[in-house]
Amino acid sequence: MITFDEQVAIVTGAGHGLGRSHALALAARGARVVVNDLGGSRDGTGSSSTAAEAVVAEIEAAGGEAMPNGADVTDTDGVGEMVDDAIGRWGRVDILINNAGILRDKSFANMDMDDFGLVVAVHLTGTATCTKAVWSHMRDSGYGRIVVTSSSSGLYGNFGQANYGAAKLAVVGLMNTLTIEGAKYGIRVNALAPVAHTRMTDELLPDEAKALLKPEEVTPGVLYLVSRDAPSGMILAAGAGGFAAARIYETDGIWLPEGQRTPEEIASRLPDILDPDGQQEFGAGGDQTMKFLGKAMAAGHDS
Repeated sequence: MITFDEQVAIVTGAGHGLGRSHALALAARGARVVVNDLGGSRDGTGSSSTAAEAVVAEIEAAGGEAMPNGADVTDTDGVGEMVDDAIGRWGRVDILINNAGILRDKSFANMDMDDFGLVVAVHLTGTATCTKAVWSHMRDSGYGRIVVTSSSSGLYGNFGQANYGAAKLAVVGLMNTLTIEGAKYGIRVNALAPVAHTRMTDELLPDEAKALLKPEEVTPGVLYLVSRDAPSGMILAAGAGGFAAARIYETDGIWLPEGQRTPEEIASRLPDILDPDGQQEFGAGGDQTMKFLGKAMAAGHDS
């Protein structure tokens, strides 16, 4: 039985949709929850405390403990105060689920760079800001569970979402490095790639899919990713009761001797470059360096 008794969790964007579902489920399993939500519209405009307070009321009515917070995830001072308030009330922060996000969809040709920058700021910089605010505390306590929220739009692309997709793949890069840096401190960092019917996706989904894509069908995955026995560095895709792992592989590739390192040779050898036999999932960027150095050194010895 996975429980979170005596643990403290911060969930951003928890006033609606996935964040609300995550917060309620954590509280039901014993966590004390900071329900963070700026209370703005889907495009990030406006603010209101109503949504966060409503979720807190739900948690308290069920016998749990929670506190509302309205910090903008891109506001370093506001996020810092949120973490300080949680530690001041409950003495610790064990879990951070970075869920807050906005949408400003347009084809790239018609997209204003201000809209590009704001979406990246909320999803990427906001995730980094909140993670940085809890990192030292988790490092000092020797324990932490952090989730970043990615998306199939980032992993695979989606028309009209260049800004959103860029940010959602970028948080995977952030996770990859934090997984390495947090390992010796007991901090595990994972990514969730959810598909759910929320106000963020309401206009993107056909009506017949909405009943199947409930946020509550995703939340069991995120609860696993923040549990004591969680993995680290995993991208968990989830939706409609389905769960899968997304992975980044690199093919073994080829090595070309001097005199053959031309674009024409690369084009002619493309089937060999794409051959999946021997492909690997690397644990750090240096693994790629060592692979290519190994090929070059082996070729030198053979010659």
